Amino acid sequence: MHFTEVMRELERLGTEQNRRVYLRHGATEPLFGVSFAHMNALEKRIKRDHELAEALWATGNSDARTLAAAIADPGRFTRDQLDAWLDGLRSPILIDLVVKRIAVKTPFAREAMARWTASDDEWIGRAGWKLCGALAEEDPSLPDSLFEERLEAIEASIHRAKNRARDAMNGAVISIGARNEPLRGKALTAARRIGWVEVDHGETSCKTPDASAHIQKLYKKHKDKGFV
Repeated sequence: MHFTEVMRELERLGTEQNRRVYLRHGATEPLFGVSFAHMNALEKRIKRDHELAEALWATGNSDARTLAAAIADPGRFTRDQLDAWLDGLRSPILIDLVVKRIAVKTPFAREAMARWTASDDEWIGRAGWKLCGALAEEDPSLPDSLFEERLEAIEASIHRAKNRARDAMNGAVISIGARNEPLRGKALTAARRIGWVEVDHGETSCKTPDASAHIQKLYKKHKDKGFV
């Protein structure tokens, strides 16, 4: 599909109801309000198209950027391009998608995590801690010591971190705890020391997960599937 055709299709598929829902969950304008089902169908039609992804991202439209993150080729990203995609983003939905679909699959994911988690910017920090959690779940080659260090950093700073970064830090504790048995114990200890994590989810029904309970749940899920 060509760029113009894709943009027209996204506009056609958008609904006002979806727009309202996505905006409440932190999406930013401009936005058509395309459902996840329609977005997944478009992704399957297009498959991988990095040039189209770059053109879609450049529009600034949240739906176009959602599709861009899904069809982009992680192997073609440079550090600078990935940083540029994140620069100025204020949508947790898009940040999390860029991390899940692109950043974690790049050869410099570990380095990006280190830089982003050290950032004072709420949104870059969120990306870094989301990437930490994604690496914990998806990259078995990384040493446990890397995640032990991350747990220590979270314990030391989570309660003074900015809202959206704090949310991602809590999620990272859960993902680290589900990685393997030794880290499960360390993450549970960290979660007990941290205690309840307060996150403002805005005008949504979203709730902050209890880290200890979710570590046990996710670890069991991974173990049942043979991941640990």
